[in-house]
Amino acid sequence: MKQRWNRRTFLARTSAATLAALAAGAPIPSLLSGCSRIGKTASVPGTADTVILLWMAGGMAHTETFDPKKYTPFQTGMEGNRVLSTFKSVPTVIDGIHFSDGLQAIGNVMDKGTLIRSYVAADMGHILHSRHQYHWHTCYEPPQTVAAPHIGAWIAKELGPKNPVIPAFIDIGQRFTVGEGEELKAFHTAGFLGNEFGPFFIPDPSQGLESVRPPVGMDARRFERRNQLYNDLISNSPLGEFGSDYQKESLRRSMEQAYRLLNSPEAKAFDLSTEPKASYDSYNTGRFGLGCLLARRLTEQGARFISVTTEYEPFKGWDTHENGHTRLEAMKKQIDGPIAQLIKDLDKTGHLERTMVIVASEFSRDMMVEGRPDAKVLEQVNQPDILSDLKFYGMHRHFTDGCSVLMFGGGIKKGFVYGKTADERPCKTIENPIRIEGIHQTIYHALGIPPDTQYEIEKRPFYTTPDGKGKAVADLLA
Repeated sequence: MKQRWNRRTFLARTSAATLAALAAGAPIPSLLSGCSRIGKTASVPGTADTVILLWMAGGMAHTETFDPKKYTPFQTGMEGNRVLSTFKSVPTVIDGIHFSDGLQAIGNVMDKGTLIRSYVAADMGHILHSRHQYHWHTCYEPPQTVAAPHIGAWIAKELGPKNPVIPAFIDIGQRFTVGEGEELKAFHTAGFLGNEFGPFFIPDPSQGLESVRPPVGMDARRFERRNQLYNDLISNSPLGEFGSDYQKESLRRSMEQAYRLLNSPEAKAFDLSTEPKASYDSYNTGRFGLGCLLARRLTEQGARFISVTTEYEPFKGWDTHENGHTRLEAMKKQIDGPIAQLIKDLDKTGHLERTMVIVASEFSRDMMVEGRPDAKVLEQVNQPDILSDLKFYGMHRHFTDGCSVLMFGGGIKKGFVYGKTADERPCKTIENPIRIEGIHQTIYHALGIPPDTQYEIEKRPFYTTPDGKGKAVADLLA
């Protein structure tokens, strides 16, 4: 049955990526202002051209995934404080390094990447997923007086597209109709850099082709008329009346880029139905797995930054306020095979050498500690001290003092482990803590983007990391 289209649904669909920043409630000064580059150090040769961020939205427990501790099986009436890990640990390809059971495939490709076991999330008081995700993706703690750009937008702005037809910044799997949709929009934007550097959204990777072709029944001539109508709407909107010339031109250029993609051969990369069945099946664990497949195909066609998310929905996925153990069994099945396959495929074709792949989450989880040991925050989980039911067996509280991050390719060391957390509760970072500005600047360094990159907005400099003080972690780089 063909979908019926009217003007409203057409405009909603064709402008979704372009208008996301406006819908996010960006501070008005960001729309009224242009941004101008302030002098910066000359770019240096980088070791990476592309970044793929595999985002474990919702808080992935480090002790249940990439940093397992002593395993304690469930028993009715057991003390919760005894439980450090609810999964057995299994060896990886790196001697002496174990992952928790269910992540064997990723463990078998760790000779191609680095495991960070000492990421420390920010202390922002009462823990909210959207605030910590905002901080991870922008490097700035909310709220900000200007709309801080997503790391993908910075990369798109500084390096430009590898392929002028393929959007430089592509976001796969994120919807704004579930969970904290409005809050998530706030950082899925290019902010003051301009809409042309914002994300091209593909909410469902299995329908990726639908994102890059006109609706059924829309011929080229009619599409041109609608595109002109869209430009007229921009001119008559609040942005057209009050926005800066810079922002208006950036918005129009973003639509021009989308139009070029509609008519290009590269659009076929978005069509997963053309993938050989054996390859498709190796990724097909659901929306996230197919997102990894689409990310591989778009990397091969010249995308610059790609984000694939498991998507944050309260009390679902990694947001394990209860049923933590059984929930993680399912989550591992979603991510283990596809992440490993992505690394193997990129390595086989030679793309991994210049493509950095990152696996991360906003914070970790613990059975007993909310926040961090020296900065506990308001309890948000009703977790009993004595476990009377299997649903209480797992890491349910939000923990910010020890998180795991994986990094592959693009100049990152191979078969390397950085940092350490304690083996007893609280399983906090005890060696080589790394914070978000270090993660971001390590990525920028690999891409050849200098640490003092900055733009003037509201008559003050705005850097890629706060005050330009982020430093690349040299130990992570080959």
